[in-house]
Amino acid sequence: MYLEIVSPEASLVSGEVNSVTVPGVEGEFQMLNNHAPIVSILEAGKVKFDGNPTIAEGFEKKFTKDDQGKWVLEITSGTVECNNNKVIVLAD
Repeated sequence: MYLEIVSPEASLVSGEVNSVTVPGVEGEFQMLNNHAPIVSILEAGKVKFDGNPTIAEGFEKKFTKDDQGKWVLEITSGTVECNNNKVIVLAD
């Protein structure tokens, strides 16, 4: 599925991933291929994704990798939309 992470500064990430985990207001949840359409508000926490999408030049330091090899981005809030195998995270 296709992931795009956008912040007020720039489009941080774009490309194909295997999974995306986000910090929803009612708990962390994961989206995989063919996930049902969803829109949710996000709270402070970690956006995690598995794959090799393009990270925007100059923003690589915002991302780390966890012990499972997933990319991690700390956010303070945001929203997520998943529809037709495309996940868009609007992150603060």
